[in-house]
Parts: sequence; structure tokens; C-alpha cells
Amino acid sequence: MGRKQKETVELRFYEIPQGEPVLALLGEEWNRVYGHDNFYLHFHNLMEIGICRKGEGELIINEHTYTYRTNSVTLIPPNIPHTTISNGMVRNSWEFLYVDVNHVMEELYGDRIAQKNEAIELVRRSAHLLHGSEYPEIAEIVNAIIREEKKQSPYYRQVITSYLHALVYEMFRLNEVQTQTRLEAAGSGTMRQIADALTFVNDHYQEEVKVCTLAQVCGMSETSFRKVFEEYVHMLPMDYVNLVRVQYACEQMKHGNDSMDEVARKAGFSTTSTFNRNFKKFFNTSPYQWKINPQRYERKLQNFHINALKGW
Repeated sequence: MGRKQKETVELRFYEIPQGEPVLALLGEEWNRVYGHDNFYLHFHNLMEIGICRKGEGELIINEHTYTYRTNSVTLIPPNIPHTTISNGMVRNSWEFLYVDVNHVMEELYGDRIAQKNEAIELVRRSAHLLHGSEYPEIAEIVNAIIREEKKQSPYYRQVITSYLHALVYEMFRLNEVQTQTRLEAAGSGTMRQIADALTFVNDHYQEEVKVCTLAQVCGMSETSFRKVFEEYVHMLPMDYVNLVRVQYACEQMKHGNDSMDEVARKAGFSTTSTFNRNFKKFFNTSPYQWKINPQRYERKLQNFHINALKGW
């Protein structure tokens, strides 16, 4: 291993299916060699929960490297750059769950805003790599959620929701106590400086978002924020906001039948013409043409990388 990391960090945007408590990525597609073809760190808008069914290798979180093996569990909050590298060219088998942390906290805390925000911050504080034999309770909760997803027996959504609540409380325990498995949260330097802005965009892209607001949530002047964001992300802040909106719009077009006006509105664009202009910027085609044949154009967005950590 010991491969030099490239500078590019990808945003991988996921949308939980309507009415479902989690997005589950399961099955043979995730039995593969990891990290040897396209070696990019990436981050998500949702929390990633992974379990290694078979294999071993390295999990890279920011600039830190950790070793995983069969039955290892990963808990990676949103906006934390990471990647997985299999040992050699050996296939590893993983299963993944993606969770909207804010939604889970809404269920747990309702309108108790202070407690809810404190809980969100606690869960987002650290990423973890846990070995199932050392943390059997957490491994069993993850396995139970996956079993429910596969079987989809009556009331499986409610059962999964209860397991997610239990998992959150286990994460509270992990993050309140310093352990050897606690990993770096938002990384060093610039990623930590702009992490709150990335989180804000994930939570509010459907609303009007202004650069001055992003600067404010990061505790920076607008001038300083623009400079830091553009230097390390290599995008204007509003281009990043619109990239997130476009990815959301793609998910809506894949799974729904809304008009383009409605897709644009739900994605946070003020007008359909603004939506069309930004869509063409990232895909070099119109939303209508994309909807007819999304596979033809998806690779274009996958190739639109974000240089979030300069110098890696």
C-alpha cells in the first residue's frame, strides 16, 4: 500500500428513498476490489455506516490510516473525507447504510432545539472504526438493521427506526469517552474551517443560501471565507451549493415524475431557467435530455471532483 493520495476529494451525494429510514447499499455490487482503480477520498451528505463482511485493508480518514478486517464497523459522519483500500487486488465485501442524522434527532428530540443540536454535534464529532468482536452491541445493531432491510417484513421501517435510535445512543457513549478507536473528525486545517458550511449546505440547499450565511456559521468574515473555500475547494461557494442542488435534482428525476418546474423548486433553485443553466454547467446537457438517458451523463458528474484538501 503506501500509495500517494491524490489531491481530489469527491462529494458523493445520496438521497434516502421517500418513506424509508435509511438508504441501504447491499448485495454483490459491493463485493469488489476497493481503492485501486480510482483512488479518491470522498465525503457524503449523509452519515455512512459500513460493515466489512469479508476482507481486510486500510481505511483512510483525512490524513490518517487505519486497518480494517472482517466484521469491522465504520461510523463516518457527513463531510468527513475517507476511502477504503483493499489489501492487494483481493475482493472485499462490504455493506453500507446511509442515515440522515438530523432526521433521527428530530425523531428523538422533537422541538427541544438545544438538546437536538447538542446531540447532532456529539454524533458528528468523530468517525469510528470498530472491530465487531470488541463492540458486539454496535455490530449487532448494524446487522439487525441490514437483516430488516433485506427481509422487509411488516413494520420493518418502524423496527429499523428503533434500531437507529439505539445506535445513536451507542454513538453518544463512544464520543463522550476518549477511546483508541476514536478517529479524526473534520481533519486538520482547512477542512475543519469549512466543515460547518458544508453541513449547512447539506441541511438547507432547498432554501435560499447566501455566502454571508455560510461565512457566519464558520465564524469567518465573508472575504476570508471566500478565500479559504475557493483556495481549497477550487469552486466558488455558490457553485458548490448548486452542485448539491443538481445532484438532488438528479435523484428526484430518477425516482419521481415531477415536472421540471417542480424538480427545480424542490432542489432549491429560484427559477427553472436558473436550474437549467446550472444543470447544463455540470452535465453539458438539459435536465430533459438527462432524464431520458441518465446513464449516458452520470459519469460527467462523477468526474466533477472537488479539491477539498489541497496538497494531499
